[in-house]
Amino acid sequence: MPADKDLAGRVAIVTGSGRNIGRAIALALAQDGASVVVNARTNQKEADNVARQIERAGGQAIAVTGDVADAQAVQKMAAAALERFGRIDILINNAAIRREKPLDQLSYEDWREVLDVILDGAFHCVKACLPALKQSGAGVIINIGGMSAHTGSQNRAHVVTAKAGLVGLTRALAHDLAAENITVNLVSPGLIGTPRAAGSPEPQHHAIHRTLTGLRGAPEDIAGIVRFLCGPGGRYITGQTIHANGGAFLT
Repeated sequence: MPADKDLAGRVAIVTGSGRNIGRAIALALAQDGASVVVNARTNQKEADNVARQIERAGGQAIAVTGDVADAQAVQKMAAAALERFGRIDILINNAAIRREKPLDQLSYEDWREVLDVILDGAFHCVKACLPALKQSGAGVIINIGGMSAHTGSQNRAHVVTAKAGLVGLTRALAHDLAAENITVNLVSPGLIGTPRAAGSPEPQHHAIHRTLTGLRGAPEDIAGIVRFLCGPGGRYITGQTIHANGGAFLT
């Protein structure tokens, strides 16, 4: 990548980046010069496809499968990044499970599965990447939240709780890591049009909220915000929740 790119020479890990918002973020960071670790939970083909797309555009990428709920798998992902690129400057905690189930049918196993990926997964990733992020000199952590963490949503007690937990984690880490020159922010998407598995219903909170423009957002809309926060223009922003929902939720 040309040296005049804002993220040239920097290395990013993007969890859950085989598709949708994560994929768009990985591509946007690569377009701005970053080398990218593309992560998928189990789908190696999806991760490989994103990595190849980055490489075809002249960038550098590796594809690593691993469940962020598994601390050892996360350690291996961080080690792979360091082995290939020698550094980690940017961590995007995007991996998530967003199942819907009525509370009276929600088992503890259902509850833990979602929190393990969204909240514990972010913790594991921060812990694994922190030594390298401290050495970066301008480290960035961005957690990807969700509008329902702020509005609530039917049949999503586990998801709402986990995403709301990311807001608290973001604020706490911003305090803890400021002295290391690491910024920590959360981007909260809302009403983003993404492909869904055949037969999967639209999320309940999508049906009851409307954007001011009447339009849904695209994954690239979220990626653009993340890209800015990772660059030199975002260095004075930390501990914040950035809402991107077309006005469907106004803070």
